[in-house]
Amino acid sequence: MLKYIAKRLLIMAITLWVIVTLTFVLMVTIPGSPLNSERNTNETVQANLEAHYNLDEPYYVQYFLYIKSIVTFDFGPSIKQPNQTVNELLGRGFPISFELGILTIIVALISGITLGILAALKHNGIIDYLAISIAVLGISIPNFVLATLLIQKLAVDWNLLPPATWSSPAHMVLPIIALATGPMAIIARLTRSTMLEVLTQDYIKMARAKGLSPWKIVVKHALRNALMPVVTIMGTLLAGILTGTFVIEKIFAIPGMGRYFVESINQRDYPVIMGTTVFYSAFLIFMLFLVDIVYGILDPRIKIHKKGGA
Repeated sequence: MLKYIAKRLLIMAITLWVIVTLTFVLMVTIPGSPLNSERNTNETVQANLEAHYNLDEPYYVQYFLYIKSIVTFDFGPSIKQPNQTVNELLGRGFPISFELGILTIIVALISGITLGILAALKHNGIIDYLAISIAVLGISIPNFVLATLLIQKLAVDWNLLPPATWSSPAHMVLPIIALATGPMAIIARLTRSTMLEVLTQDYIKMARAKGLSPWKIVVKHALRNALMPVVTIMGTLLAGILTGTFVIEKIFAIPGMGRYFVESINQRDYPVIMGTTVFYSAFLIFMLFLVDIVYGILDPRIKIHKKGGA
């Protein structure tokens, strides 16, 4: 297990390095400079600003400095907000984005698993057809389209919920629904199909023959095996939720990392772009690693071979 974890950590480090390198290449190959918008500055001030942010250095020097900032986790000041460091922006925005992501995952898991179980137990019934319809709609509608519809109907037309910001539980409802609907639909369909397969197994038939109630059979015997595919796709769902928060935070004016990331791209704020990219990438890679570990814990049949394979 230790050798497997060491191998995975090495792969994680290489993956992060590739992401950082590609991000740097994309930044420096875009024409122009992040200081081009400073129209009121003369050439001397412009040159001093470029020297302050190391933009006058050769690309290989800038790349080395970026790698150094990543290793020390000190991304320096923002170009567009020089009175604030990138670390301060990350420290202020990440807790909000993390809260949004965690609540979204919880809502998606609870609602998706519940819907999938109900559909499997009421196979070919009204509940089953209703669950399938909800799942199809959830997968078909992009979260930014759903977010716009929710704001228009629930916030503007009916005035049931506030349309933006992140200052109270009521403000959390619309963005969480917009983000959780897609993953919920995927989880519901996967849980339904897996549960239908598990319910035909011999040990389930034996439990029924013993007179156990349907819900006890589901919770005690069938649910664990039925959730294995859900755990398998959790890495992909996490990636979708984390990247989806960028757009949703912008739509709902949520002061999370997504807003800083989008604004930094528009303003070509190199330190913020690099800081948010590295932070999100490292966090996502680590979460994928945890998913693999949890998968092995839930399924004792999965063993780590001596050569490091799974």
